[in-house]
Amino acid sequence: MPSVMAKVAMVVSNSCAPDPRVLRSAFWLVEAGHQVTIHAFDRLQLNSKSESIDGARIMRYHLGVTPYGGMSKTIRGILQFTKRVKATLIHSPPDLIYCHDADTLSIAVAMKKSHSIPFIFDMHDLHHSWIRMPSPDSIIRKLLSLKMESTMLRRAKVADAIITTSGKISNGQHDGFEQYLKSKGLDCIVVENRPLEMSIPENKSSQQEQWTIGYLGRVREVKTFTLLLQAVKLIAVNKRPKVIIAGDGIRADEVRQLMMDAVESGDIEAEVSGAFTPVQFQQLVKQLDVMFAVYPPQRGNILQGALPVKMFDAAANGIPSIVNSDCLMGELAESEGIGKAVVWDDAIAISNAMLELRGTTVELKISSQREKKRFLSAVLPLLDD
Repeated sequence: MPSVMAKVAMVVSNSCAPDPRVLRSAFWLVEAGHQVTIHAFDRLQLNSKSESIDGARIMRYHLGVTPYGGMSKTIRGILQFTKRVKATLIHSPPDLIYCHDADTLSIAVAMKKSHSIPFIFDMHDLHHSWIRMPSPDSIIRKLLSLKMESTMLRRAKVADAIITTSGKISNGQHDGFEQYLKSKGLDCIVVENRPLEMSIPENKSSQQEQWTIGYLGRVREVKTFTLLLQAVKLIAVNKRPKVIIAGDGIRADEVRQLMMDAVESGDIEAEVSGAFTPVQFQQLVKQLDVMFAVYPPQRGNILQGALPVKMFDAAANGIPSIVNSDCLMGELAESEGIGKAVVWDDAIAISNAMLELRGTTVELKISSQREKKRFLSAVLPLLDD
């Protein structure tokens, strides 16, 4: 236990209901003897304003409904959130500010300037790439993305430490976010999204009649699911897997309709549901034989090193994943034996991968203990000063 308990303020622009990476990092700090408060933006105002999880307090800000993936309304909502959090922290200054992703950095930069409070930037993803997703060819969105990237890099240079979610694997070919940051002159520590708990089931038989492929997570585009549907329909009707999709997101309603139309026409058997809790995730993942984690490579973050959380979560439960090839996620999945990499938009390759992985049980051999050591090596020196 530390000689003095430090107050850590974590800031995240989602509702943290849940956000596994945020909660995992908070848990590690609480376990190390520190006091953690998570300031979360409950954009849709669906969760309680105050909650305690594993010793960390979550303060959720309800500031009116703010959409995900929008333009002006989303930007105004984020600005209002950062203003409110800044006021809260000025009233009761913490010893350390921990920024989860780039859209919370303005708070920490301002507090460091006014109150000399150190801060950590945890770059979960290439945040500036997301604004282009709804319309990748939009000139306005491209210019906004470039401006967001420039602002992020300027603020990141003031951080006392930077953590990110991916880096090139040993003897690997594909870069991760660590290499992106280093190319911009920024040092960082990689802490991957490997889950705290693992539960490996007994081996499944590839001959079992009922089997399932699933997608558990945010539903941000339709093309991923039209590709999944095409691949399933390539399999003989009496051998097709059931499809399970669970998650919220800006395209969730469209994807639900896509799948229900396929069910009504007799093409597939499917279940589609919304957001889920950690307990519900465990119930859902146990129903799967294969996890689907294939994304449009036009998303800037895919080719630059994104590692899907669902791939690690699935492997922790013995479930193999189908992921993108020609990028870090595919290289890591195949090097660790936790999945199969396929070319984007190749329904035949995806269909073959489903059949190949059916009945396979995998093991996530590198656990979160390695990530915990990396995390604490970055954070604790700032709390011991």
